[in-house]
Amino acid sequence: MTDSGLKDWYLRYVAALDVRELDRMDEFIADDVVLNGEPGTRDDVIAVMKYNLDAVPDLHWEVKELLFDRDRIAVRAINTGTPVKEWLGVPPSGTSFEITEYAIYKVSDGRFVQMTALHDSSDLLRQLAA
Repeated sequence: MTDSGLKDWYLRYVAALDVRELDRMDEFIADDVVLNGEPGTRDDVIAVMKYNLDAVPDLHWEVKELLFDRDRIAVRAINTGTPVKEWLGVPPSGTSFEITEYAIYKVSDGRFVQMTALHDSSDLLRQLAA
């Protein structure tokens, strides 16, 4: 895939997340995937997504930067939302959060085979507990 093709494909992935089309994840995530350094499956990734979306139904990803290097994608995104259930050990308080996420992906045969995401969890927890 060209950089332009990867960009369009990745933005379709984020758009599917934003409208909660988790049933489309087989278009984007390989059957077997490495998630944050641990081997897993697409179903494992979807379970994490469902957990997050159940607790934070308005979770949104705003892509700020995309970089491509052959089969790799690097992303800087702003994540926002307001938990309505206990999430990450913090009871809901009606407080919204905004954090920067850095993600690195490896793509093979048109699907993610490695997915790594980083954010400042102490900043996130500070915002949620405020």
